[in-house]
Amino acid sequence: MQLNKQIEVGLVQIGEKFGNQYYLPCSIGFLQAYAQKNLNNPGEFVFLLPIYKNIKINKAIDYLLNTDIVFFSTYVWNYRISLEIAKGVKQRKDNCIIVFGGPQIPESVDGVKTFLRDHPFIDIGCYGEGEIPFLNILENVKERSWENIPSISFTTKDNNFIYNPISERIENLNEIPSPYLEGIFDSLIEANPQENWSALIETNRGCPYTCTFCYWGKKKRNKVYRYDIDRVFKEIDWVSQQKIQFVFCCDANFGLFKRDIDIALKVAENKEKYGYPETFSVQNTKNSTKKIFMIQKILNDSGLQKGVNLALQSLNEDTLKSISRSNITNQTYKDLQRIFTQNKIPTFSDMIIGLPNETYDTFVDGVSKVIESGQHNRIQFINLTVLENSKMSEPEYLKRHGLLIKESKIISHHTSFDSESEVHETQKIVIGTNTMPKEAWIRTKVFCWMIALLYFDKLLQIPFILVNKICSVSYRELTEMFLVNSDRYSKISEILRFFITKAEEIQNGGCGHIALKEWLNIWWPADEYIFIKLCVEGELTVSYEEAELAISDFLKQKKIEFPDKLLHQAVKFNKNLIKLPFIETDLDISLDYNIFEIYQGVLNGVDIKLEKGDFNYTIDRTSNKWATWDEWFKEVVWYGTKKGAYLYDCKKFIDNNKGNNNIDFIQLD
Repeated sequence: MQLNKQIEVGLVQIGEKFGNQYYLPCSIGFLQAYAQKNLNNPGEFVFLLPIYKNIKINKAIDYLLNTDIVFFSTYVWNYRISLEIAKGVKQRKDNCIIVFGGPQIPESVDGVKTFLRDHPFIDIGCYGEGEIPFLNILENVKERSWENIPSISFTTKDNNFIYNPISERIENLNEIPSPYLEGIFDSLIEANPQENWSALIETNRGCPYTCTFCYWGKKKRNKVYRYDIDRVFKEIDWVSQQKIQFVFCCDANFGLFKRDIDIALKVAENKEKYGYPETFSVQNTKNSTKKIFMIQKILNDSGLQKGVNLALQSLNEDTLKSISRSNITNQTYKDLQRIFTQNKIPTFSDMIIGLPNETYDTFVDGVSKVIESGQHNRIQFINLTVLENSKMSEPEYLKRHGLLIKESKIISHHTSFDSESEVHETQKIVIGTNTMPKEAWIRTKVFCWMIALLYFDKLLQIPFILVNKICSVSYRELTEMFLVNSDRYSKISEILRFFITKAEEIQNGGCGHIALKEWLNIWWPADEYIFIKLCVEGELTVSYEEAELAISDFLKQKKIEFPDKLLHQAVKFNKNLIKLPFIETDLDISLDYNIFEIYQGVLNGVDIKLEKGDFNYTIDRTSNKWATWDEWFKEVVWYGTKKGAYLYDCKKFIDNNKGNNNIDFIQLD
């Protein structure tokens, strides 16, 4: 390295494309901002614009060839492509220093030693917070002297492995300049006018909880430190003035502090003033009913949030103990569901498949209980992933719970499909445990897809609710009747076999999603794929006929009394409520039971008794219309997924439309 030339610094933080947007590379931006503030001679360094997206490997290598040192910020979604780029740079320029950091780099001595041994083209592995080691590496880059730098490991010229312990965390976060306010991203934005940017905002660091599956769960990250609120407000102003549409708040527990209400109000105020951001996505804190509601009401009233995540992960007490998680109580969950529903704020919940001490029975019973507690919009079923540096990744923990791991492709739902991707990122999926063997895992995964399709995609939500309410048949039983392969229900059996195949695909390293270029060129979850397929291929009618037959057979087999006409009308009513493109007329419909009132009562936590009589409704199919399948794919199936917004609005029929050609009428027999 010439001592009289500027040192060229390469920066790589590759992100995924969501829709048509990329995140500004916030992590690498923090590092650059901190270094530029604290370097003894900042003028000695030239920072290249960061590589922020997946580009051709050779193109990335060519871009970095003139650098003296390259820093890679890595996590599971960009780890393998980063390795390929780094290896290529080293092969073509041996004296370029390669540094890897981020949550993907092992923090343990043995772990990082193995990491460096397996990847000899990497000079330095960095773990923990990156700002201090990033600065110190740059200060010592000319001498290539790393011995006194904390939070790094490296191998010396004589092949000795050196491990330097993690430094103490930065308590005063305001020592770290904001990459937004310091103009770190200004040149990147200017150089890429074709991009629509999303932004990450961090108002604090740390998490008081110790969930074993989470990177934040280690005790050394339990203390929560905060940035000054004035700085946070200025960053919100920056994203608004830059017309950033989507902002993700990185806080592990938004709502932990009272000031988070003020932050939510500030974002809402800016949207009103500037029109941006359009969306502000947060991860709620736990066990704080009042603050969660206040924050989410602010965000939802201003259109900043699509839905509220009431995360549970599991309802099994043994599982919660094994993952060191304390859920909100069942009563708190019901209270939150009720208050959000009353205020017309949609919610969704998370449940994780494959957690320790979970069985098929405990999991599906938990799903049923979550629905009965008021979750009718969406449960997101998440495959358990073992993350580097989490408690769960420790060998003793894996052995104790018998976790079976499979390297599986990482493909996020609704991300763009790139058939020419050179490297497939992978994650460590749990595909079985000592309480949920591989066969039970497949059955659990298939159950999740089936209940997602039938209940949360709304195909059969109305008859499910009626049978549950009137006959006390659990949502587990209602779903499991569709998990039987039978020639009597050929379409249902076809769907079942498809789900089984996709689950087996995951256990063999596949992703479980499906991408078709003609369907927005994005990856669809298996249940949404089937939902779209049934609609596009005109198979809804036969599917509903089979579903009615399957439910009727089940009730007769169990000797459960349920009027055939009530079941028939509930199924047909549900079918006519499904949103579809190319519809130009409203629909008046006549029923012999108060089906819609009972359905709405369950959704809103109100007890409505079954009545027989004349009940007439108008299904509003013209206030929102979709002229193409693409519009419908995006606006109904994709954007409506968390809210489960797949049904038309419906209201009691008022006969003031005689002679109106824009209204059809049917009498359900």
